[in-house]
Amino acid sequence: MEGGFPSDWLSDLSIVVIGIGTLAVMLIAAGAGHQIRKIQERRSPKKVRESGESVAQEGYLLASMLGLLGLLLAFSFGMVLNRYEARRELVTSEANAIGTAYLRAQLLDEPHRSRLSQLLVAYTSNRIDLANAGGDSRALLARNDQLLTDIWAAVRASRESALAHGVTTALLMSYNEVIDLDTERKVAWDLRVPVEVGALLIVYIAVMAAVVGHQVDGPRGRRAAIVFFIAAALSITVMTDLNRPMSGHARESQKAMLMLLQSLRAQPPQMFDRFNAGPKGPSGQEAGL
Repeated sequence: MEGGFPSDWLSDLSIVVIGIGTLAVMLIAAGAGHQIRKIQERRSPKKVRESGESVAQEGYLLASMLGLLGLLLAFSFGMVLNRYEARRELVTSEANAIGTAYLRAQLLDEPHRSRLSQLLVAYTSNRIDLANAGGDSRALLARNDQLLTDIWAAVRASRESALAHGVTTALLMSYNEVIDLDTERKVAWDLRVPVEVGALLIVYIAVMAAVVGHQVDGPRGRRAAIVFFIAAALSITVMTDLNRPMSGHARESQKAMLMLLQSLRAQPPQMFDRFNAGPKGPSGQEAGL
């Protein structure tokens, strides 16, 4: 389950609050574990002061639990990073698809060439704004969908010109890819780590902290436990940030789209006419050469 009340509620919390909350949960759980140990010592001091062999067994159990926590963190980090990398690769794929569509639009006659070129520039600019938008992005999303409709309407209107130049199939394929990648990026923005995974991780961390508080004693042990708790809280904080494609700080880079937009604006349709055949002189050669 990747939606619903728990995930919506967690999405409204800031990254800092989640990190501090995770640390607070671990400290409270560790304090509870330490209090349980004190109660046990008061009730049965002889049973609590067990032999060295029993203490060693408890150490092995604690190490095993820490190892399992490491596996859970690695598994969760792997899920989040894989989705982050998928979003990053989609940015480059979309930039390439839009660039190809722009170049193929230059094979059409006017006014179709200029119309499609202007629409693609506007679409690229809006995609960058949409990817960088935080909070409410409904207006940008509505403009994105309207521009896609306008682009397809312009492609449909240019079918006679495309047919005359023999580029109908290539033109349709390039613009179909642009539309497909629009859907893929929207789906990627909505993907989250399932709520059950996050809940399991938090519950296990709390149990782990309680066991550490019960087993660890002395100033050095407490300092080491606090360092461990801080490291675990930082891990949860980074994972939460990566798990928020539209509102987190660690978003996929839009460098490929920014480079594309700069290139499209620097290459208006008129630039592709410079090698067209001009008026020819009496000798049959192009005038001015």
